[in-house]
Amino acid sequence: MSLSEQQAAALSAETVVVAAGRPPRERDEPVNPPLVLSSTYFGTGPLGDGDRGYGRYSNPTWDPFEEALGQLEGAALPGLLYASGLAAVSSALSLVPAGGVLVMPSHSYAGSLVMATELAEKGFLELRTVDIADTDAVLAQLAPAGGRPASMLWLESPTNPMLGVADIRALTAAAHAAGAVVVTDNTFSTPLVQQPLALGSDVVLHSVTKYLSGHSDVVLGALVTSDAGLRASLLHHRTIHGGIAGPFEAWLALRGLRTLALRVERSQASAAVLAERLRTHPRVGSIRFPGLPTDPGHERAKSQMKGFGSVLCIEMAPVGGLSGADAADRMIRALKLWLPATSLGGVESLIERRRRHTAEPASVPDNLVRMSVGIENVEDLWADLEQALATLGG
Repeated sequence: MSLSEQQAAALSAETVVVAAGRPPRERDEPVNPPLVLSSTYFGTGPLGDGDRGYGRYSNPTWDPFEEALGQLEGAALPGLLYASGLAAVSSALSLVPAGGVLVMPSHSYAGSLVMATELAEKGFLELRTVDIADTDAVLAQLAPAGGRPASMLWLESPTNPMLGVADIRALTAAAHAAGAVVVTDNTFSTPLVQQPLALGSDVVLHSVTKYLSGHSDVVLGALVTSDAGLRASLLHHRTIHGGIAGPFEAWLALRGLRTLALRVERSQASAAVLAERLRTHPRVGSIRFPGLPTDPGHERAKSQMKGFGSVLCIEMAPVGGLSGADAADRMIRALKLWLPATSLGGVESLIERRRRHTAEPASVPDNLVRMSVGIENVEDLWADLEQALATLGG
């Protein structure tokens, strides 16, 4: 591939997203890695075994993306690509020993919470949920007096959808002191905004479906670590449980990765503008966005992030006899440019009331609206929000 670990370390992340994972610079070779569609590889039998063997173990189309993501996260090893974000979650949770203790944010990606809860109900692990922004509360769950210490600390920062910000440095240090492995879901931030490995995490998780691929056309997940032993365990889980990526999806994800820096720069800037305007709108009861100086996670985010992300949440105020949830639904139906849909991190701006999903924790307010800001012109996005909010009257 085109970049060594040392070369990648000397370049900005904005350059690595473009330069990493390229084929060798040889005459008449393509500048992009090819798409390889094969379930098996020549080299088995009397001529001796090859390095790949079978399509569930490896695919040449995975390699460039895995190398690029590992370099972006500052890892010493390539990442691991999975069939979905939840396949990556499943693999990461397999690191919890049988009967071990998992500490997880009470507000985090619903799929992660559901999977962890089901594992706990079946007796595979003990689950302790906690407000991840409350450092003292997390410390108490990691090593409770008279209780068993945690085996794994699961972090999201900012959290989905409440945008709580964890003190990653302090929590990873405490988790390691308790003997726990730390997994950090970095989907919202991307490696351009936050690098959890440098902050002490052992494993970083991504829903590649979101910002990394960036075009709402693939479903993939990924894990990254610098620990060879952890990587070997995760690779074994992927191979045996079959949560492998399709080569075409991997190829599309690498193509999407090339524009990550531009997309993140644009969407972050627009999110900051929209958050400031929504903050004072009379139809908005409250707003969550770490980029606002008034946000409780602002100073912490400044200390460990290179930006504030492109997701913001508002809680709609009741108006004209409508509850906040009904006002949110009516406002969303009136939008013409924003797309009412789940997911986030694509080029298009998406919006939804999160509690419409039954898996969302009941502690998420039913009037909370999550907004994933895309790369459209910010004034067009604002005009659409403004006219939709105006339909509420009041």
